[in-house]
Amino acid sequence: MRWEGVYIAGTGVWLGERESARSAVDAGAYDPEQYAADAIESVSVADESVAPPDMAVHAATTALKRSGLDAAEVELLIHSAIWFQGVPMWPAASYVAGHALGRATVAFGLEQECNGGLGALEVAARQVAGGARAAMVTTADRFGAPLVRRWSSEPGFVYGDGGTAVLLSERGGVARLLATASGADSSLEAVVRGPELKPLPTAEPLDLLGRVGHYIRSRGSVREATERVAAVVDSVVETVLADAGTDRDGIDRVVALASGRSRLEWQLPQLLGIPVERSTWEFARTVGHLGAGDQLAGLNHLLEGGELRPGNRVLLVGGGSGFSCTCAVLEVLETPEWESSGTAG
Repeated sequence: MRWEGVYIAGTGVWLGERESARSAVDAGAYDPEQYAADAIESVSVADESVAPPDMAVHAATTALKRSGLDAAEVELLIHSAIWFQGVPMWPAASYVAGHALGRATVAFGLEQECNGGLGALEVAARQVAGGARAAMVTTADRFGAPLVRRWSSEPGFVYGDGGTAVLLSERGGVARLLATASGADSSLEAVVRGPELKPLPTAEPLDLLGRVGHYIRSRGSVREATERVAAVVDSVVETVLADAGTDRDGIDRVVALASGRSRLEWQLPQLLGIPVERSTWEFARTVGHLGAGDQLAGLNHLLEGGELRPGNRVLLVGGGSGFSCTCAVLEVLETPEWESSGTAG
């Protein structure tokens, strides 16, 4: 869908201290062959005292300050995550909204795994285009043993801790949101479901490899699933580029999932036909996969680092288990002079 009058008014991130990949290999937490294939340098690791919603509050506060808007103008906050948010059966979105914006801000959580951040961006854009003065999107996740092995839970990804935020406004901003598009193949939820649905939660460690292994044993191969994922992504990218009035050659920078180098080669040059050099890979390889927040963190990095110029077009590419894909195209209006977002290190 093409958007008129929807702007990126501010962005923000909160990241932890960097833990080197080499040290994880030396400690036996990261497979040496996977390390060589991924080419990851480090990941963001939060202090044990920091809960994910507080990361989102920090990021949202930064985005609001950069926007120049008043908190009362933000009529909606959507919060996304893929992992534990601090308390079971508790509205993390309301906490983030109440602490970053005010108690009267309407807040909702949106869950679609690693596509949650961009999915929420599309929903927020609909609200702003429909008359809301401004809407905030936040994400936050932290991962740690024993339930999540950040270096080995999923080949090709290392999990980093962090919060992200983007503020959409009808009044203007540093970039204009040109278009968003979404697509899905919901039958692919079976890839990461495992052998059964459980009636109650357990304290078992995350075992994505075991779930995918069950899918392979019961379905025969993941090749067909991979081809169907690729078909969804290709269709969504084609749609969003057409709606934005551009093509792949008209894209100056691209932000995709923060995977290892081997997966990134498949995502960008092979699937999208866009060279890695146009991506935010050099940033992503230092912070890791931030759950639902990779694209928002990458966009923030480009903006606050002064890497974008007026007229540049940026493609954000999302994807999450299920399978769903959301993409967005924005056009830069100005190069902001922002200080670096808050980090722990």
